[in-house]
Amino acid sequence: MRIILAPMEGLVDAPIRETLTHVGGIDRCVTEFVRVTHGMLPPRVFYNYAPELHNRALTRAGTPVSVQLLGSDPEMMGRHGARAVELGAEQVDINFGCPAKTVNKHKGGCVLMREPELMHAIASAVREAVPAQVPVTAKMRLGYDDRSMGVDCGVALAEAGVAEIVIHARSKVDGYRPPAYWEEIARVREAVSTPVVANGEIWTVEDYWRCREVSGCDDVMIGRGLIARPDLAARIKASQRGEPLPEMPWHDVVALVGDYARALQDRLEDRYVTGRIKQWLNYLRQGYHEAETLWPRARKIREVAPMMACLEQIAGKEEMARLRPEPSPMHVVS
Repeated sequence: MRIILAPMEGLVDAPIRETLTHVGGIDRCVTEFVRVTHGMLPPRVFYNYAPELHNRALTRAGTPVSVQLLGSDPEMMGRHGARAVELGAEQVDINFGCPAKTVNKHKGGCVLMREPELMHAIASAVREAVPAQVPVTAKMRLGYDDRSMGVDCGVALAEAGVAEIVIHARSKVDGYRPPAYWEEIARVREAVSTPVVANGEIWTVEDYWRCREVSGCDDVMIGRGLIARPDLAARIKASQRGEPLPEMPWHDVVALVGDYARALQDRLEDRYVTGRIKQWLNYLRQGYHEAETLWPRARKIREVAPMMACLEQIAGKEEMARLRPEPSPMHVVS
């Protein structure tokens, strides 16, 4: 069993990867996608998305981090895969799953599932450009307009030589609406010899076991479920050992959010810090009723200091006092 932290654009950044891998249970992370167009990106772009490249592509907890690329030009994708490895990447992932309109409009992400031949060409180009010992993996959905392209696209990627295929169990048109069609993942898994990882609608330990039964996949990628329940990966692993863990207490979750906020202040301007915190708190409403209570006030806060004060008031001043950051020069990443 492996559990991979999903690359959620605009939320699962390096600080949240550090925070969640410290909790435990996560076997690998994937960066937000690096957008590949017509020119070669400078190293600073790779380091911005994956500062772990300075640490042998590992979080401080020792969890491997893959660099994800998104684009439609096979040659440029290959060149950027090679560049990522030169900068320290130990694994390169290709995004064929992003459903965002702006991304799809520019022929990136899930819209490529309309063209399995192009997916094959992109994956082949990256595989050929990257050293043989470095795995090239891919993430896709079940299709763009409907769920009919999963098998064809999975076969195209397998024949291109990818080492692993993550499948989000919906089409682009399905968006993120329940249910997840895990049974369709099973169809792809049966059609390829390449390892397949299931993704979509895993919010609880029970969801993991149902997904495993329906999809046939032992390995899963989890995004929103791990944001809503930061200890979910650790609890799934414990359930496999027959040693169930109690849920992480709310005050410990608030401490994680505080640690995350502190780390963000070294990377972003305050207005972006509060935005990221609110995104996390919004997802925590799925896992903790206390977050539902906190949300009406927190969503209106624009500055970091009042946000931290709000968290302290909810969790208790004694518990949160250590989270107040010491004044320090802000380092802003553009």
